[in-house]
Amino acid sequence: MKKEKIISTIDHTLLKQAATWEQIRDLCIEGMESGTASVCIPPSFVKQAAEFVDGKLPVCTVIGFPNGYQTMAIKAMEAAQAVKNGADEIDMVINLGWVKEGRYDDVLKEIDAVKDACSGKLLKVIIETCLLTEEEKIALCDVVSRSKAEFIKTSTGFAGGGATLEDIQLFRKYVTGDTKIKAAGGIKSVADAEAFLAAGADRLGTSSLLAMLKQEG
Repeated sequence: MKKEKIISTIDHTLLKQAATWEQIRDLCIEGMESGTASVCIPPSFVKQAAEFVDGKLPVCTVIGFPNGYQTMAIKAMEAAQAVKNGADEIDMVINLGWVKEGRYDDVLKEIDAVKDACSGKLLKVIIETCLLTEEEKIALCDVVSRSKAEFIKTSTGFAGGGATLEDIQLFRKYVTGDTKIKAAGGIKSVADAEAFLAAGADRLGTSSLLAMLKQEG
């Protein structure tokens, strides 16, 4: 697979708690120079980053991150503020407690409420696969497919596990319509990236893949 093709799928990510503006700025520069799909950054840096990239690179941020147990109203408010500050894409974490209780109608309602708050911007739904059973993953493929969101996403990277090839294969089997797939976390090599894309991922959330690709020349 061509290096440029892989790079064009990367959400170049920095979500560490102690991230600084200098680090975020460098991330944006790398994204613009390399042609990544976006930079994925904390909400507090969105306005500064959007002004810095000046339309040359989509800015993605996270909502309800990383635990997903904020109220629906707060998540919608977070999304609306992020979009107002210049975010082009939103990655939200669902309420995993609701999943464990089988409250899939409420999960769907929350996704759609956040999507409405996005004012037409792209929404990716993080389901945190490492905390779910296979049955729950399959059910959420259906929920996200029926929602207004554009993407289902595997992981935050903060819950002890990331994407697996089996997760992406399961998503590809069970999502319907135009729902796209983002693999995040667990991408430890260029070979991993190629395997995830071959299995059906449309985006890759990673903090290290761009550097690996550059090292390969």
